[in-house]
Amino acid sequence: MQPMPTFADVLAARDVVARYLPATPMWSYPVLDATVGATLYVKHENVQPVGAFKVRGGLALLAGMTAAERARGLVTYSTGNHAQSIAYACALFDTPCTVVMPAAAAEEKVRAVRALGGTVVLHGADLAAAQERAEHMAAAEGRHLISPGDTPALLAGVGTAYLEIFTAQPDLDTVVVPVGSGTGAAAATLVAAKLAPGCQVIAVQSSAAPAAHDSWRAGRCVQRPMHTAVDGLATGRGFELPQRMLRAGLSDFHLVTDAQILAAQQVMASQAHTLAEGAGAAALAAVLARPDHFAGRRVAVVCTGGNASAAEIAALGAR
Repeated sequence: MQPMPTFADVLAARDVVARYLPATPMWSYPVLDATVGATLYVKHENVQPVGAFKVRGGLALLAGMTAAERARGLVTYSTGNHAQSIAYACALFDTPCTVVMPAAAAEEKVRAVRALGGTVVLHGADLAAAQERAEHMAAAEGRHLISPGDTPALLAGVGTAYLEIFTAQPDLDTVVVPVGSGTGAAAATLVAAKLAPGCQVIAVQSSAAPAAHDSWRAGRCVQRPMHTAVDGLATGRGFELPQRMLRAGLSDFHLVTDAQILAAQQVMASQAHTLAEGAGAAALAAVLARPDHFAGRRVAVVCTGGNASAAEIAALGAR
């Protein structure tokens, strides 16, 4: 069982991340506020160099490894944004990196990992099959296997986004965080407990891939089918480490449909001037789906990524 990261770990990660990345903006948009009936702040992690918040975790992980550990190389598995995070950090630290991705992974994300110097292995129908192949490769080649969910340094790294959120807006009522593996929401609960204990942290996931939601409700990690078209939310099981943290600190967990996520992408584009991938619009989808729950509150929604696929962009245009 992996140890839970501490608030001190997040503060240490902030010093690392700040050497490589500026703080991302968090803006409000009056027309969006009018639409949702709340004061909304959009945390723009979509402007990170890999287009997603996970780069923070990759940097914290690689910075914390010794030269000898990095020389062994890393193997991980991902549908896309975690892959780019690890490849980006490995390139900065001159570390060999292999990422196993599902065979149907978005070509844009595969190309991005390769452009960052990572080796991509396409395998299997889903993330579970990619994980199995990555585990076999890491054991056979003597490399470090990096879980996208159960790696404490990754959680500490992504926690730096919430340091920025609560420093910019210390009196928030709610933070809404999309969930795939759950690292972002878990990190949000850790930071909120120290800096904004009165702030609710609400997670959101696609109803077509509800493994993390159902794990939290059940109090144990469970597996669920994945039918979502939203790559960043397409995980079929709960991850033990973030689930432990979510059980300790999460206020609520909402489900939204893929159709609601697509509608939120449209609102994000038209009212917040932001191209969000599906996962990046999921937090807004949760607010739009339950306006009475958020009415009159000061709410931060995390736009976790902007790596929309060609198909997503085409779907936005079609609407």
